Amino acid sequence: MLNHFLLTFFLLAFAPSVMAGAPSTTPNETTRTGSLAGFSPVTFEDSLSHLYDAIELKAKGLSYEAFRYAMIGFYTLRDEGRLNGKNIISIIDFTKPSTQQRFYTIDLDRRMIIYHSLVSHGKNTGENLAKSFSNVVHSNQSSLGFYITGETYVGSKGYSLKLDGIESGINDNMRERAVVMHEADYVSEYWISKFGRLGRSQGCPALPKKISRDVINTIKNKTVVFAYFNDDHYLASSYYLNVDALMARIPNERVLSAPPVPVDVAELLQVQTHPSVR
Repeated sequence: MLNHFLLTFFLLAFAPSVMAGAPSTTPNETTRTGSLAGFSPVTFEDSLSHLYDAIELKAKGLSYEAFRYAMIGFYTLRDEGRLNGKNIISIIDFTKPSTQQRFYTIDLDRRMIIYHSLVSHGKNTGENLAKSFSNVVHSNQSSLGFYITGETYVGSKGYSLKLDGIESGINDNMRERAVVMHEADYVSEYWISKFGRLGRSQGCPALPKKISRDVINTIKNKTVVFAYFNDDHYLASSYYLNVDALMARIPNERVLSAPPVPVDVAELLQVQTHPSVR
């Protein structure tokens, strides 16, 4: 599963250079039919960089570091069979203040930002800036790391999405804490203009009412959400951020195959922006 997805990703990331007249093969023997002999760490890093540039994430304020960490975890979870068939990833960049749009949902197949919006953090995580995180029940703090989306329901906060934290000691109490994704009036430009920051939750990543339902319906049922912060200990110790372990899963000698590149590859690879993105 991982091999097939990485191959598809490699072809999408590098196709513009091939279309521009670059040689039809690389040191990794990418061919017109989609064969790949090995997938080296260098190729992996280069592919991530190309994808980051193609989606124009820098222009939308998402750092390459946050994107890279999110993708390492995404591939690891895909390899473990824990995600659905959608190649969608959501990232919350908690290094940014709450007054900035720091929630991203990205369609990797179409290389397109689907949603880019405000998102809240827990009231004990900080004021405008997120500073501390917790996995403790009743802490009223946000949790770092990788979540997998679950089922939807209608509760006291309206249409909501359950989240499963998958990292022991980091976020695996999310169900017990009732940390879910939901809409909130306090996640709005009006609230920012009145109070100088967003309102804060009890640890839930709350979204603007205008887009919350659409976001939830897009990412529900086993897609990944990565809550990023420049916490050195977490970044160095998370199982899901171990790129060496990820690379070790990929056979270096095995020749992989995938369906031929679509005829209308130019249309497939066109960088797009969803109308909801501002």
